[in-house]
Amino acid sequence: MKRTEALDMVREAISQVIPDADVAALGPDDAFRDVLEMDSLDFLSFVELLSERSGVRIEDDDTPRLTTLSDSADFVVAHTQ
Repeated sequence: MKRTEALDMVREAISQVIPDADVAALGPDDAFRDVLEMDSLDFLSFVELLSERSGVRIEDDDTPRLTTLSDSADFVVAHTQ
């Protein structure tokens, strides 16, 4: 998967979990929880949706690597090749 595809997938997952989120304004290194006021349940839903859509198994130990657009996209790309 290309990085641009992964970025789009991450943005779409966030939009599904937090419909009011302005993902276009989200910078590549902005922490989701800070900028989007994402709570723990939202984050868990995001991780589950991202895993489902990408086909990548995301373990609990992986979640600290999914806190920004860049980190999440890089994680997906690295695990789909």
